[in-house]
Amino acid sequence: MLPQFGFSELLLVAVVALIVVGPKDLPVMMRRLGQFVARGRAMATEFRAAFDDIARESELEALREEIESLKRDNAVSQAASDLRAVEQEINNSVMASSDPLANQKQDDAPARPDEDVDEASGERAGSA
Repeated sequence: MLPQFGFSELLLVAVVALIVVGPKDLPVMMRRLGQFVARGRAMATEFRAAFDDIARESELEALREEIESLKRDNAVSQAASDLRAVEQEINNSVMASSDPLANQKQDDAPARPDEDVDEASGERAGSA
């Protein structure tokens, strides 16, 4: 904690400074002390600003990483849905080709396409 100075302590320091430095050099010393304190405050402000910039940059970097992670996750989910769609198409085409009703329809078809089939009786026209 910072020490706390009251009015009496400040008055004592002023009297000792007046005696030690002298009345002629006291204004010069006070000006230099003021400049020193101003430089200290400026350095503290600069340090605080640099620290805030570092913290802000760190937060921005964390946000960038999170956004990139979300983009990667989105690309992966998009690729997975595309793969599911292709898989579904392949499954549908395989199931359609191995469908027993489709095979039976092909077996019932005439052996030679140039022969005429009587549609009413289902027999070949030339076999009666």
